[in-house]
Amino acid sequence: MSSSDRSRAVDLTRTYEVRTYGCQMNVHDSERLSGLLEDAGYVRAPEGSDGDADVVVFNTCAVRENADNRLYGNLGRLAPMKTKRPGMQIAVGGCLAQKDRDTIVKRAPWVDVVFGTHNIGKLPVLLERARVQEEAQVEIAESLEAFPSTLPTRRESAYAAWVSISVGCNNTCTFCIVPALRGKEKDRRTGDILAEIEALVGEGVSEITLLGQNVNAYGSDIGDREAFSKLLRACGTIEGLERVRFTSPHPRDFTDDVIAAMAETPNVMPQLHMPMQSGSDTVLKAMRRSYRQDRFLGIIDKVRASIPHAAITTDIIVGFPGETEEDFEQTLHAVREARFAQAFTFQYSKRPGTPAATMEGQIPKEVVQARYERLVALQEEISWDENKKQVGRTLELMVAEGEGRKDGATHRLSGRAPDNRLVHFTKPDTEVRPGDVVTVEITYAAPHHLLAEGPTLDVRRTRAGDAWEKRNTAEAAKPVGVMLGLPQIGVPEPLPVATGSGCALD
Repeated sequence: MSSSDRSRAVDLTRTYEVRTYGCQMNVHDSERLSGLLEDAGYVRAPEGSDGDADVVVFNTCAVRENADNRLYGNLGRLAPMKTKRPGMQIAVGGCLAQKDRDTIVKRAPWVDVVFGTHNIGKLPVLLERARVQEEAQVEIAESLEAFPSTLPTRRESAYAAWVSISVGCNNTCTFCIVPALRGKEKDRRTGDILAEIEALVGEGVSEITLLGQNVNAYGSDIGDREAFSKLLRACGTIEGLERVRFTSPHPRDFTDDVIAAMAETPNVMPQLHMPMQSGSDTVLKAMRRSYRQDRFLGIIDKVRASIPHAAITTDIIVGFPGETEEDFEQTLHAVREARFAQAFTFQYSKRPGTPAATMEGQIPKEVVQARYERLVALQEEISWDENKKQVGRTLELMVAEGEGRKDGATHRLSGRAPDNRLVHFTKPDTEVRPGDVVTVEITYAAPHHLLAEGPTLDVRRTRAGDAWEKRNTAEAAKPVGVMLGLPQIGVPEPLPVATGSGCALD
């Protein structure tokens, strides 16, 4: 297509919708997919479009036993819509696409594009090729073509952002298929990470979360075991960056220098999410988790000694193949000792393609369910007790968007404490925007949230709040219909470098 053809305006609004399943890495990848599509001339479909868009992209997850059934069910619901809408396109990417490849087009021949975890930057050109050639395009790269953070990104938040520091994983956990789908760990250059963070802060972002499949293994590419702690300390020197978080670390790589960096860097938040998966040494060995209960609890003790108010959360799998009642009791013991603020608990389900899926000793569903309920009951009790300790404390909250489902009815707003606890607080007389910071006193604790029912003690308007206001003003001012040229063909030029039990981050 010539440049004159591309520049010829047509009365067409090309809309897109991205549906995301899985972990934080997929969420961030979807931000890039949205950025790529908007860079190519597409416009985001309104909320609640439910497939009523010109391009619908599924960013898939492969960790659940029924992940493919969920995908094909959703694809099936779109088939009649596609028949009625000439020119509509459907794309499937992510971990399930990397795993199943040609199977997707065979089972759902109305899909136009299938792409993998290593070549998300190809989506616009694959869509255009499918349109021109009128046949499905399947392109799966076996290794990373370019670090995804060089791609355009449409950030979901104006005040908080994910920043990838690595992709892939070098571990071989028997329940996890991620290394097979995302490859070996590949680290970004520290300078590129810090440049991206500085650019985000320049745009108004005040909180960043460092993201990696095994985030604290950062530096393995160059053999520097202290690279992650050095990165945390470097984040502490960035003016305007108020909050730094990271997910998810592996206990194997959790060294004392990381704890020291957390404790000594003021903008690194007193929060740690570290997947335990099981409290049984026997089960941990079967999972190929390279630590045991004593090692895990020892890390928690060190963190609490250095950061007394740290909130520690975890992931736990119940009913792993071969788990005995004694093994499960060891998990309950570890939970009592650790006193997690929250635990994300999962009933083991077979991940096709993983060693655990074919292990002997698969636990009957009813046994897994009973153990799961016992674990949840214990953790609920602990979470409530730990939250009660927050009553009477004065905390600074970063006001959040969309975190309080009942805020409208209760005349409250919601925010996150430094330790990431969710707090609902009385709406002050002063205007408060997401990204602004308020000071409140905690008056009530529930297992999963806190309340600050008294008056707001202080409101601090921030650059992050300004950024949120600017974005929403611009979004509201957009016309319903626009005159667009046809989407550009090809992969956009890279931007200057500035960007568990569930799926990957365990």
